[in-house]
Amino acid sequence: MNIIQSQGVTKLYGRKKVLDRVDLCVERGKIFALLGPNGAGKTTLVKIMLDLVRPDSGSVSIAGVDSRNRLCRSNLAYMPEKFAFFPYYTAANVMSFYGRMHGIRGAELHNRTAEVLERLDIAAISRQRVRTLSKGQMQRLGIAGLVLSGADLMIFDEPFSGLDPIGIRDIKKLFLELRDEGKTIFINSHILSEVEQVGDQIAILHEGVCLAQGPLNELKGENNLEDFFYNTVKG
Repeated sequence: MNIIQSQGVTKLYGRKKVLDRVDLCVERGKIFALLGPNGAGKTTLVKIMLDLVRPDSGSVSIAGVDSRNRLCRSNLAYMPEKFAFFPYYTAANVMSFYGRMHGIRGAELHNRTAEVLERLDIAAISRQRVRTLSKGQMQRLGIAGLVLSGADLMIFDEPFSGLDPIGIRDIKKLFLELRDEGKTIFINSHILSEVEQVGDQIAILHEGVCLAQGPLNELKGENNLEDFFYNTVKG
């Protein structure tokens, strides 16, 4: 079953057509990457999935439920490109906030928070305030909030942003583990080299049009992803 399905999604801002009849299929239990140059319409499509923006025509369903129905987001978690939080909160406070938002409380919240912070290698900063954290630590904390949620569908906007090479490697390993646990990972990213190492499926948007989508290895063939992406967009 496709966990995300868009059909004929079109969106205009004034006279500018940002999305043009986009059909998209994301299989459950896969790592899916939405790729495209700046201004391709990727962020708008994600906002439509989250019902932050309504399409002018077409529809999106999440786990078989129309994206305009809030129930479709009961098992979904999202992290924006620039994760931020109240500066006076500690990292543990942030996790508590997200845990309670997802109905996790008491001893379960305490135990799962400790487990997830350890999994993201940020247990040592649990008592630090958000304003003292580096960009890479903030990125790990945001990802930790999604992992804590236990959501079946996790949507990450530029998850590798701000991470050093060790952080990038750790997050790629985490994504593969989450996929093996049955989670669906949706990545909106510009970093093709990292997507190539973990992605199962991709779609390429350019000027609001979906130029290609499907299994990554089948699409790129003998090429690397950078060459396939370049030839698809420029060709």
